[in-house]
Amino acid sequence: MGNLRSVSKALEHVAGSEAVVVTADPAVVAAAERVVFPGQGAMPDCMRELDARNLREAVLAAAKNKPFLGICVGEQMLFERSEEGDVAGLGVFPGVVRRFPEAQMVDASGARLKVPHMGWNEVRQVPHALWSGITDGSRFYFVHSYCVQTITPGLTTGTTVYGLPFTCAVGRDNIFAVQFHPEKSARDGLQLLKNFVEWRP
Repeated sequence: MGNLRSVSKALEHVAGSEAVVVTADPAVVAAAERVVFPGQGAMPDCMRELDARNLREAVLAAAKNKPFLGICVGEQMLFERSEEGDVAGLGVFPGVVRRFPEAQMVDASGARLKVPHMGWNEVRQVPHALWSGITDGSRFYFVHSYCVQTITPGLTTGTTVYGLPFTCAVGRDNIFAVQFHPEKSARDGLQLLKNFVEWRP
């Protein structure tokens, strides 16, 4: 939902001769070599659209057996549940999605921070193949009011600070997922997408 065209255009820019297809057809998802799962807007709406288009099983299968990249709400949907609408996610990863605690959202000087979090923030990396060619602490573009919380060892692959530190990237086996928008994050975002196109987990 929401950012499909901008994601597809960014992928086309880095994919060389590889075909990039935007689809709501489960058979096309099943046949794809790799899958990008973007989402934007409210998680309950995204989950409803996923089921209305009979894509749940295709997405779950892709997350099990091929390179898979979740973006923004596409990352959040991989978890068990979200406070946004108190809706169940896909349960690929253990953990929940919580709203930023607005009362605690202040910067280093004590000034109130706005929610949603919109803008560029530094991302601290945990080593992973998809960070190749991207300097630790590089800035990526965020637009969100909710973030994932997980205590699973080894699942977090990137963190950032907006008032509070939070997980902004996760990865396990063939899956990598980010809260930020690589398609809106200039050179480093394109590098991450290029790394995904070339990734052989």
